[in-house]
Amino acid sequence: MCGIIGYVGGKQAAPVLLKGLQRLEYRGYDSSGIAVVDSDNIDVIKTTGKVATLCEKANGGKKLNGNIGIGHTRWATHGAPSDVNSHPHLSADGRFCIVHNGIIENFAELKSDIIAHGLPFKSDTDSEVIAQLIQYLYDGDMISTLRKVMERVTGSYAVGILSADAPDTLYAIRKDNPLVVGLGQNENFIASDFAAALEHTHNFVQLNDGEIARLTSRAVTFFDNNGNTVEKTPYLVDWDISLAEKDGYPHFMLKEIYEQPKAIKSTLSPRIKGDNIILDKIDFSANNVNRINRVNIVGCGSAYHAGIVGKHFIEKYCRIGVDCILASEYIYSNPITDNRTLTIVISQSGETADSLAALRLAKKCGSHTIAIVNVIQSAIAREADNVLYTYAGPEIAVATTKGYTTQVAALYLVGLKIAKVKHIISDARYSELLGELALLPDKISEILKDTDKIKQYAEGYAEHKCVFFIGRNTDYAASLEGALKLKEISYIHAEAYAAGELKHGTISLIEKGTVTLALVTQSDLYSKMLSNIKAVQSRGGDVLAISSYNNKQIGEEADGLLTIPDCDDDVTPILTAVVLQIFAYYIAAKRGCDIDKPRNLAKSVTVE
Repeated sequence: MCGIIGYVGGKQAAPVLLKGLQRLEYRGYDSSGIAVVDSDNIDVIKTTGKVATLCEKANGGKKLNGNIGIGHTRWATHGAPSDVNSHPHLSADGRFCIVHNGIIENFAELKSDIIAHGLPFKSDTDSEVIAQLIQYLYDGDMISTLRKVMERVTGSYAVGILSADAPDTLYAIRKDNPLVVGLGQNENFIASDFAAALEHTHNFVQLNDGEIARLTSRAVTFFDNNGNTVEKTPYLVDWDISLAEKDGYPHFMLKEIYEQPKAIKSTLSPRIKGDNIILDKIDFSANNVNRINRVNIVGCGSAYHAGIVGKHFIEKYCRIGVDCILASEYIYSNPITDNRTLTIVISQSGETADSLAALRLAKKCGSHTIAIVNVIQSAIAREADNVLYTYAGPEIAVATTKGYTTQVAALYLVGLKIAKVKHIISDARYSELLGELALLPDKISEILKDTDKIKQYAEGYAEHKCVFFIGRNTDYAASLEGALKLKEISYIHAEAYAAGELKHGTISLIEKGTVTLALVTQSDLYSKMLSNIKAVQSRGGDVLAISSYNNKQIGEEADGLLTIPDCDDDVTPILTAVVLQIFAYYIAAKRGCDIDKPRNLAKSVTVE
């Protein structure tokens, strides 16, 4: 859940590391630090708070000399945020230094053993165990030593390592936590995320579980867990580094909201060839499709909400039962799945720990797996039987926007493809929905051309402490995502309810002045939603309706109205999501919240 950057080359390392950490700020953190090898000493500067504070403390990197170093941004897991608990961590003799992402599950046992052998600890972290263990096990050969460390450590980790005995060499090890190696010209990098090194290179190699990387300025060597060298093929990450810049927007989140027309088009257009849907290399032949008798969609947070939209769509047009399951529940539920089950795992980062564990469990149970992810060569993408990339580009804000809507778009493609192969959907309806998908970028752009009314309502509700969202069918799915966006970035308590459940308990929460957003985009359910709106209003609640153009007459009954462009009822969740993202954004802005980096949250959740 943290950020790692490592550098070895001909430049001064500290400024490169600091810039890399700034690129990783979006992942969330409460402290940061850098370490640089100068001659045969390792110098460390670290602090709590923002990377800007670290930059000031390091005088922009001028206080540290040397061409090799590691940097880190940390979210506290073991030990409160403090300068001492910040990374990097030195061994007791100061000869080894590490940065670590992940969780060391047996750290208490290892720590007791190391202390018993006379090595003191300074921090309360589990991570420091790695630095002390390297010193304790060091045999003069770093590759041999790191192999022994990995044999002793239980848990998940991505680790960058410096050794004063090898002042021109950077090392890295990995297990169940993302780490890539960037290949430059006479300089090389390690990073937890491409964004940290994209300014310097677009060529990367994925470090696999149990592998070791040894980097100098001119060469990178990979070793397996037996110490044998491994040949690895670099891959190109063609993301434009400018996409990781704000480009004049006050926040990355707002920029990424406005990037959605392009992101949706990039996800849909390459896959729609005339009247055919071509889903990359996924084999949707009749034999394979007709074997599927159940679909499981697995994800966390917004990815789970995208899955609920996908469930409604696939069940409606494919007539296959779909379960949408939280990944954290799936992995402990002894799931009923077999070789006739299709498991779709959704993750923006492709590194979400619970989702990766769910993928592995589904495969173990014999299920065919498809990953819907945004990040090329991420762990979930590599381990799934097939992958469908969303092509949203880098998403820097912690609260996903274009990541979510492109996931929904990808699920629409999967549903339509299966329905077509099974000959369940009529040719006319199939073509009609393809046409509706093709129009989505323009309709999102239409929403984005004039957001003043959304902003006006948002600012009017900014001081409320509790907001409810209600909807039916796919409107309920969209409500879940809208509520999550609001609570994530504004810290207002927000909950979504299936509108039909109001009278089964939740209406007791409605009182005078309570704000409820009612989603009314499903024409067949208009009268039912009208009844729910009246029930809220009769108890003193204020209702802001979000409706499709076809249902805009609901505004005569609600206290306020926002509309989405005219579209088919089945694709409204994407357009509704855009409106609710903007609504949440302007509430958070009015409240003065740190929109791109909400408190306590991280972009990529790589630990359970």
